[in-house]
Amino acid sequence: MFIDYITLMLINMVAGLFLLADYVYRGIDSSNQRQWIPGFGITGAIALTTGLHMSFTWPVMGSFNIAFGETSVLFGILFVAAAVSLAQGWDLLTIAVYGFFAGAVAIVVGIRIINLNLTKQPLLSGIGFILTGLGGILAAPTLYWKSNRTWRLIGVAVLIIAALIWALTGYLSYWNHLEGFQKWVPAPMRQ
Repeated sequence: MFIDYITLMLINMVAGLFLLADYVYRGIDSSNQRQWIPGFGITGAIALTTGLHMSFTWPVMGSFNIAFGETSVLFGILFVAAAVSLAQGWDLLTIAVYGFFAGAVAIVVGIRIINLNLTKQPLLSGIGFILTGLGGILAAPTLYWKSNRTWRLIGVAVLIIAALIWALTGYLSYWNHLEGFQKWVPAPMRQ
């Protein structure tokens, strides 16, 4: 049965990237780390759940399951781990190291989307993946240089630009999916 919830995954990523940008901007050196726990947890839960489902069942056509499903698993587990770590008062360094490798995957996927001309807007999607991946790659240096306000502002800018790209993509997809799927019927209900 065809199920397309990439729109949900995109808007969840938008929320997560904006929350992460806020954390980098005003939370990374805050004495109140706990205020980001619910947002990171919600983002992580949705990304991990939808990503695992997509990776295991391949509900959409072709390599989109890899590009969106597997990267969503990586994105989701990072946010879940960040929420748990903030709740427990643990250091975020090992999560940032994991973020480096997850970010590298997102960059590879972004380059390959552009290269293979995947999605309706491959350049925009590719740049979105690349910038999101840069966020992961720059996580550990950002923790190390958290007192450097300029460095953090660069990180915030990268995250916000990525979030805006995904917001444009996601909201336009919702707009188009509502029209395109308005008469779609699951196979068991077709006559």
